[in-house]
Amino acid sequence: MKKCLILPLLLVLVVGLSAPVAFSQTTGTVKGVCKDQEGKPIVGASVEWTGVETGHKYALKTNNKGEYFSLGIVPGKYNVKLLRDGGEIFHLNNVPVGLDEVVQDIDLKKEQAAAAQGQGMTAEQAKAAQEQHEKAAKETNTVKSLNEKLAEANAAMDAGDFEKAVATLNAANEIDSSRDLIWFKLGDAYRLSAPKQTDTDEKKKRFEMATTSYQKAIDLRKGSEAAQKDPDSNKKLAAYYNNLAEVYSKSNKIDDSISNYNQAAQLDPTRAATYYFNEGAVLTNAGRADDAVAAFEKVIATDPTKAIAYYWKGINLIGKATVGKDNKMVAPAGTEEAFQKYLELDPSGPMAQTAKDMLTSIGSTVETGFGTSKKKAPPKK
Repeated sequence: MKKCLILPLLLVLVVGLSAPVAFSQTTGTVKGVCKDQEGKPIVGASVEWTGVETGHKYALKTNNKGEYFSLGIVPGKYNVKLLRDGGEIFHLNNVPVGLDEVVQDIDLKKEQAAAAQGQGMTAEQAKAAQEQHEKAAKETNTVKSLNEKLAEANAAMDAGDFEKAVATLNAANEIDSSRDLIWFKLGDAYRLSAPKQTDTDEKKKRFEMATTSYQKAIDLRKGSEAAQKDPDSNKKLAAYYNNLAEVYSKSNKIDDSISNYNQAAQLDPTRAATYYFNEGAVLTNAGRADDAVAAFEKVIATDPTKAIAYYWKGINLIGKATVGKDNKMVAPAGTEEAFQKYLELDPSGPMAQTAKDMLTSIGSTVETGFGTSKKKAPPKK
């Protein structure tokens, strides 16, 4: 009985021992040493072997001697990439792998010398070309990561989750804090989150963070050589100033707000009417009627067809009306013309009835560009 039990156990053990032997006969081994342009080991880099036919990828890390090694590579042709900081710095195509060990060293100093010889470049020129290639690869990887963060933050803001947007954009700045667009969007996230705060100090802090972020975006864009080559740079910068101006207005820093709206209008004349209108709105809310009238006049000078500017000019003027000896309202010069022009441009607009009421209150005839009119009421006896 004991002999019968021993035989099956031995058979199982033999099968277990034979499996690695069969496996080693169907795969190969790759190894190598990676060195930089100065002949020093490239530590912590990734060497990727990607099968040309299969697409299967083996990612191997270099140790502190620049060495990499892997068993169990399926035979075939492979494209090999050397990656550092996420960017490709060298590659080889169609490297054959068989059942024997493949030694594939990557020596950038030797590769540069060979490339220089083949392309008629000096070793220094080849080194510069390689460094430029590395820089471009790193930039591509960085931009990809930042775009992913930006898309995530935009989606969060669209959903009203400003806390997630703030966290995501701060994470993007940890990747690269030199991108003005990221700072601009961070300013938006802080600005939009502020009104949702129930604590007064926290609300104030959010507006301050928004101010800092917008100013950082402005400084980065103004100081960027690449931005100066962007034909839309002034338009983007104007948008930054506009949003900064809004934060200043909500922080009751009216003069700072007006200064930034004016800056936006000067940078982007195509949207100057919008920026001047925002300026007029802030001044109206601040009770500075004379300055508000001046702002709306700038809107009208920039875009004479912007009906709502005439309406708000009229509102600010009529706010300065006085009462005459006969107890009739006396409006400043230009009030009637402002409301009439609004009605002419937008006779069915949202403020049309209010404009008519204002005209009636100062005893003026209500007219529109369509020829309809309301006669002035005769004076009461």
